[in-house]
Amino acid sequence: PAQQRQALAGFADGKVDVLIGTHRLLSADVNPHDLGLVVIDEEQRFGVQHKEQLKNMREQVDVLTLSATPIPRTMQMAMSGVRDMSLIMTPPPGRLPVKVKVGEWDPDVVSAAIRAELARGGQVYYVSNRVTTIDDAVDRVREAAPEARVGVAHGKMSAQQVEDVMLEFDEHEIDVLVATTIIESGIDNSHTNTLIIEDSQRLGLAQLYQLKGRVGRGRTQAYAYFMFPGELPLTPEATDRLMAINENQDLGSGMRIAMRDLEIRGAGSLVGAEQHGNLSSVGFDLFTQMLGEAVSEAKGEATPEAAPEVNINLPADFYLAEEYLPEVDKRVLAYRRLASATELTDVDRLQQDLENSYGALPLAGRNLLDRARIRIRCQRLGVTSVSLTSGRIAYVGIQVPRAVALKLKERRAVIYPKTRKMSYPFHTGREELLPAALGVLEEVGGDDEGEE
Repeated sequence: PAQQRQALAGFADGKVDVLIGTHRLLSADVNPHDLGLVVIDEEQRFGVQHKEQLKNMREQVDVLTLSATPIPRTMQMAMSGVRDMSLIMTPPPGRLPVKVKVGEWDPDVVSAAIRAELARGGQVYYVSNRVTTIDDAVDRVREAAPEARVGVAHGKMSAQQVEDVMLEFDEHEIDVLVATTIIESGIDNSHTNTLIIEDSQRLGLAQLYQLKGRVGRGRTQAYAYFMFPGELPLTPEATDRLMAINENQDLGSGMRIAMRDLEIRGAGSLVGAEQHGNLSSVGFDLFTQMLGEAVSEAKGEATPEAAPEVNINLPADFYLAEEYLPEVDKRVLAYRRLASATELTDVDRLQQDLENSYGALPLAGRNLLDRARIRIRCQRLGVTSVSLTSGRIAYVGIQVPRAVALKLKERRAVIYPKTRKMSYPFHTGREELLPAALGVLEEVGGDDEGEE
């Protein structure tokens, strides 16, 4: 306490320039002399109330948050422009990705994993996140590998006891450390290269990823076993979390994990205290658009005039199939690029990038891109609606040049110049709907993409 008082007094007087601490820094008795920057390491470990307190400082203070796996709300803030984001994608030299194995708890697998690690002179983390049953976990470890020296660490032990155990582990006097998730952050032991988690279905996605990061911190191949009880059915959310951790094993995959977490849990409330939630009542696209406009307004930026809305009612499938583009974050990025495209070249570039990386687009994917082209063409021509009615494609708000009108009428198009409407025959079975609708707009618009 005396040391704390001395540090806080120095911080209040301006004699201490940088104050490093835990959540204790959010206490009411911390009165900085002239606070300019708050750096939050392991941001995902700070709760909602802590974030609310930090928010009160933000008008005058710069805040830098660091995290391997940002929580969904933070992720959404960064993606929508409320906060800036930068990614460090380069791993330390020589670092190897951790090999992940997800499956039912099996004593033979546990025994083999522990013995393989001990045989190469390493150590093991065994995570059991219930203090009340941690002694049972110790018994299971001793049964699986009787020759291993086992230590225990959990939050209900005194600080001195935990420190003594960690020092013994660091000095290699313990082979297997049975612990709760207190090892999640701040532990850096290059000798420990096997992680076994029982009841992994109870942990959050960010926790699983953080725990995986405790091993493989040297140049040795590391292994992480995420186990769940075979007798209990997994919830859909738990299944999604374990699949996500299994699918994203590359170095620097925290961004993809966070994107998946955003999908599983929802974006949450950006202005309230909820860490997660859903946007089903508004819809993600509309929410993002409204948020972007609000952010621009708050920054004093001129918001570009919204393009006129086009109602496209053409019965077809419009999506990027999971089989075609399996990575969730790449799929989301492609949809975002398409939604924000204002030029036909933007759509062409996206199609080229997709086909170069994943091969020829399936029909639903081609339809999706053609619908974007129809939207852009319609906005330029002033067309407000494109629909299929009784075997004819109907355009509302279209103004057809005389030379083009004569050609279209030869193909049985019906044009109403006064009401700016046109219907054009569509031959089902002989042509695809989206290219046919787009072809008429291209003909009306002429070679010049910007021609009205």
